[in-house]
Amino acid sequence: MKRKLDFILKSRNGSVVHEDDRIIVIDKPPQLLVLPDRYNENLPNLYSILKEELGGIFVVHRIDKETSGIIVFAKDAEAHATLNGQFERRDIHKSYLAIVVGRPAEAYGTIDLPISESQTHPGVMKVNKKHGKPSVTNFRVDEMFDGYALIEATPESGRLHQIRIHLASVGLPIMCDKVYGDGEPFFLSSIKSNYHTDGDEKPLLSRTALHAESISVIHPGTNERVTFKAELPKDMRAVLNHLRKLRMQGQGISVQAGSYGRV
Repeated sequence: MKRKLDFILKSRNGSVVHEDDRIIVIDKPPQLLVLPDRYNENLPNLYSILKEELGGIFVVHRIDKETSGIIVFAKDAEAHATLNGQFERRDIHKSYLAIVVGRPAEAYGTIDLPISESQTHPGVMKVNKKHGKPSVTNFRVDEMFDGYALIEATPESGRLHQIRIHLASVGLPIMCDKVYGDGEPFFLSSIKSNYHTDGDEKPLLSRTALHAESISVIHPGTNERVTFKAELPKDMRAVLNHLRKLRMQGQGISVQAGSYGRV
């Protein structure tokens, strides 16, 4: 495809997953903005790079700076309107993977808790049962570890920080989340008691452990449903590989299905 976009993505372990005359799908690496920063427009961001190279681009949806994975942009106004309509009708299906701190009590279920923006901390969301907007996240525990779990989350709504605040609200904050968790980097020494290093230990992960794994849309050009996927980036894979190595033999998911916050 290009150029500057390819260079930036490859240097950060991202890539162009798909491109045609109507849409472009990116596997966004962590720590790369989707839109320009309001305080520093010179920071690298996907929108500006795409606009510079393609001459025009339309934002369909967003993922957080620290979140890695799939994001779709439209190349023309008609495709943009079509995809926006799918989001409004909830015809678009998204799946995320998150490494959480804690041990889920249930193997799968639903978190149904209204969300609103904090009045005292702009940009931060909170559960607000009286005045929040309806927000639903389905989840499934993929793997269980000692004190951690790998969870697949499929949001039915698209509120800002929805998965992060929903998981934190039921006692399962995402690893390294600086807003809704403790924000502490993940070090190998935290799970391996006999770990030793000659110098300063570098964290295996220091950003929110959330990955947009897949998105399914009706293509605005062919009217056929298509699904795009992105593999876990190496920082999350490294954490999971070490957790798997240290997992006790025979430990499984001994939890039941259920719901959080249903009314």
